[in-house]
Amino acid sequence: MFKKKGRFVKKTPLFHFLSKKVLFLEPVFLLSLRINLLSPLLQQHQKPTNQPGFCTLIMAGKNYYEESLELHRKNKGKIEVRSKIPVNTIADLSTVYSPGVAAPCLAIHENPDDVYTYTIKSNTVALVSDGSAVLGLGNIGAAAAIPVMEGKCMLFKKFADLDAFPICLDTQDTEQIIQTVRNIAPVFGGINLEDISAPRCFEIESRLQDLGIPVFHDDQHGTAIVTLAALINAAKVLGRDLNDLKIVINGAGSAGIAIAKLLRGFGQKNPKVAVKHIILCDRKGILCKNRADIAGILHKMEALLYTNPESKHGTVFDALVGADVFIGVSQSGLLKAEHIRSMAKDPIVFAMANPEPEIMPEEAYKGGAAIFGTGRSDFPNQVNNVLGFPGIFRGAMDARAPRITVNMKLAAAFAIAKYLKNPDREHIIPAALDKKVATAVARAVYKAAMQEKNP
Repeated sequence: MFKKKGRFVKKTPLFHFLSKKVLFLEPVFLLSLRINLLSPLLQQHQKPTNQPGFCTLIMAGKNYYEESLELHRKNKGKIEVRSKIPVNTIADLSTVYSPGVAAPCLAIHENPDDVYTYTIKSNTVALVSDGSAVLGLGNIGAAAAIPVMEGKCMLFKKFADLDAFPICLDTQDTEQIIQTVRNIAPVFGGINLEDISAPRCFEIESRLQDLGIPVFHDDQHGTAIVTLAALINAAKVLGRDLNDLKIVINGAGSAGIAIAKLLRGFGQKNPKVAVKHIILCDRKGILCKNRADIAGILHKMEALLYTNPESKHGTVFDALVGADVFIGVSQSGLLKAEHIRSMAKDPIVFAMANPEPEIMPEEAYKGGAAIFGTGRSDFPNQVNNVLGFPGIFRGAMDARAPRITVNMKLAAAFAIAKYLKNPDREHIIPAALDKKVATAVARAVYKAAMQEKNP
């Protein structure tokens, strides 16, 4: 038992499970969801206690997991389908269904492009997951992933007025996932891949780029776009050239790889952003040519083409020596002040492991950090994916873009960065719940998409 507001609460088996997993349960988008969309049931997110395992479970006298279970039980989920048109008379029924519905069916059959005119396709996103990498819970399967996908669907609606629906697939076979997405694509105007483990996520996204609608893995590109936006403003505040920064990224999964590619301008003819010095690390240290253990791991071998130009080797701590920037998408509690002290003067530190970052702000500042950001809402500079994906999909779908290109990603990043007129060390990125950001991002992405259509 543990004490809560003068009474004792029994630790059930579910409680024990959650208390072990809680340190990993706060994705960047769910943090905002908890604060805003479930208010007033959930109170303002406050600084957690120091008690291990309870940092996000018990805050301000509230047990968020008990209340979340009750909320989901009471509402039987968080989203629903509603009719746009009332059906009260026989005339209504005859218009929305048989016989009148035959007219739009025949129109679409004659001109398939009319599906955007007569159906929900133009405003509907499929949120596809196989449940293999759900938050920090790992491979919990399709059914257990549904609450997270429902939450993200809410964010699509709130910030971009897009109707998203969770499609949680009871398979983790790459070929089956690809084929299933192809089969359901006629209904949707965009596909958001979510919580699919690496390296399968890379292949799945790549092979679906010929669908003719945007297919976007937010764990990769959403994180990369928002990170770039924050870094643009951080460099501006410190008076530095972004492309000259020496950057260390810890975490060589979907997010780390996408961040490195976008910052390096990999695969672009004339990259708008081309950081020269990037070192990418995984759990075993710096990705380098003499790492026999990465042979055959395609995404890590490819990373050597755009990272570690000086062929350094060693640990992440070795990589940090003299670096200007640390970007963490890895593990909690990795760094101490001494590691920040080993970096170049006035370093930028983005510690984005959630909810416990690689280093806490007071420790980073103790080590000399000039600018510090995390994925959390209770610290300044929250690097949050919700600043990106709603507007990105809105702009891409409004432009009828067949895919989300690098230029569109860059347009989104610069739109987020420029949204702040006067950034400073504690305000390098907009607030996660500012709905106007999505509008600015959508406008920029739409413009980039139309320029590619009509160069």
